[in-house]
Amino acid sequence: MIANNLTPFISTHPGEIVKDEIEYRGITQRQLSNVTGISYSVVNEVLNGKRPMTVEYALLIGAALDIDAMPLIRMQSEFDMQMAKRSKPLAARLKKLRKIAAVL
Repeated sequence: MIANNLTPFISTHPGEIVKDEIEYRGITQRQLSNVTGISYSVVNEVLNGKRPMTVEYALLIGAALDIDAMPLIRMQSEFDMQMAKRSKPLAARLKKLRKIAAVL
């Protein structure tokens, strides 16, 4: 197996990274919410991986913490891709599509 083709067993949601960062800096989720203007419940859900890190959230949080938003957005895309690949209904649809495409 080629190392570049390996995917993590468990994906990392970008909210986990931000959560670690604010804990390290001694910032509370409520403070982050107040500074960014994102509601506390949304901040909490993003940081706990229950809601996606949208481009808007990444830009606001990035500005508040003086970090680049692009890695957060890339992480979210990778997280979404890995979760989609693990979806059995989607896997079945893809398998069906590949059979159809092979005939074309």
